[in-house]
Amino acid sequence: MKVFNFILIGRSGSGKGTQAELLEKHFKNLFYISSGDLFRDLIKQDTDTAKRIKKILKKGGLPFDELAIALWMHKIAYNVKENQGFILDGAPRRIDEAKTLDRFLDFLERKERTFFLLIDVSREEAFNRLLKRRVCSICGRVIPAMGKFKNLKICDRCGGRIITRPDDTPEAINKRLDYYEKNVIEVVRFYQRDNRLIRINGQQSIEDVFKEILEKIEPKIRNYL
Repeated sequence: MKVFNFILIGRSGSGKGTQAELLEKHFKNLFYISSGDLFRDLIKQDTDTAKRIKKILKKGGLPFDELAIALWMHKIAYNVKENQGFILDGAPRRIDEAKTLDRFLDFLERKERTFFLLIDVSREEAFNRLLKRRVCSICGRVIPAMGKFKNLKICDRCGGRIITRPDDTPEAINKRLDYYEKNVIEVVRFYQRDNRLIRINGQQSIEDVFKEILEKIEPKIRNYL
């Protein structure tokens, strides 16, 4: 059985999580990993590392970079079955992380069947979306302020109240967007250099973004079947 993996890259607010959900529903046998969720789970623990990361996140800062590699690699190693693909949302964010991911994919013999999707939105669009977005107060799911989610009051997954994220202040948002310009753009260029990057126009409707993803990956998938 051929399995496929999806690496979702893009600015904060580009809609990576929403597209990951649609990919999960479409391909069924995918294990979802969100770097943001991994850090949110971590800060619930009663450890020195968790407490330090929690302080950083409360101030709108960004966590210790190398920790992200350890978290998502552990998640994949302990959960993804041989006949299962995975979605990695929000990583890699640095060139060293991208190279580590490549080596890990080589080890898993999955590199040729992994799609690197850039959900591309402008900085201005990302900033405006982040100011408006909300999260579930119980499960932490990010709710975009667009499409069918625009007027959602209660989480359609767990029934939790939908609130504004405390770190979605203009200052904190700009820090995250600055990080993208300084670090993640190098990751984008890394995948561009050997023609692995699939650029998707993220400034369309949620449905049209997903339609473009399918249009661009399905011919490639057919080549492996």
